[in-house]
This record gives sequence, C-alpha cells and structure tokens, in this order.
Amino acid sequence: MSDRDQTVDEIYSLIRGAILAKDILAVNYRGSVREMCPHVLGKTKGSSYALMYQFAGETKGSLKRDGSPENRRCLRIEEISHVAVRKSAGEWHTASNYSAMQNCVREIDVRGESKAA
Repeated sequence: MSDRDQTVDEIYSLIRGAILAKDILAVNYRGSVREMCPHVLGKTKGSSYALMYQFAGETKGSLKRDGSPENRRCLRIEEISHVAVRKSAGEWHTASNYSAMQNCVREIDVRGESKAA
C-alpha cells in the first residue's frame, strides 16, 4: 500500500483486475483491514459494489470456518481504501454456492470463477 490515497476509480480497477487474475486483496473497509478474494463487481442502484469472500483480517464479529457462506461480504466501493493486490499462487477462498446466493451486485461488470484454484 502506498501513502497516497487511491481514487474510487483506481480502487474499482484494482478489484476488477484481481477478479480477472484471481488475486487476493487486502483492503481497509470501515476502519478494518481485511484479506479477501473478490468474486463479483458492478453496480446496485447507481453505486459500485463488490461481493468478496473474507478469509482473514478484522471483522465486527468473528470469521467462520474457511468455506462458510457467512464469510461473504458485500462492500460498497466508496467505503474501501488502501487496496493492496497479492498474487494468490493457487490460494483461493470462497463459499461453494456464492453465485447462487449473489444479490449484492445487480448490474454485473465482471464475475470470477467460484471454484478453488
């Protein structure tokens, strides 16, 4: 992460690229640093959102076991800051049925594969 602030457009682009490359993100969301695998990106009611799977980092509650659908997060892009991309090297975290339950993003720009690498 750099000291300079990332614009919303830069953050959107980083998330989009991470979905296409199946990379992992570390993001600051509402003051908490979270490690996530992004799955879906687009808009709902005019605002940009991303459906991600959180597997590590801070959260208001506790994270469930890896693979639990309860670790899915619908994040508003405007509330994300300090995005860092890391190559997954085959590490990928998801819930098996994320696409069937996806109601975070209404107008999908990009969607990743749901299966583990």
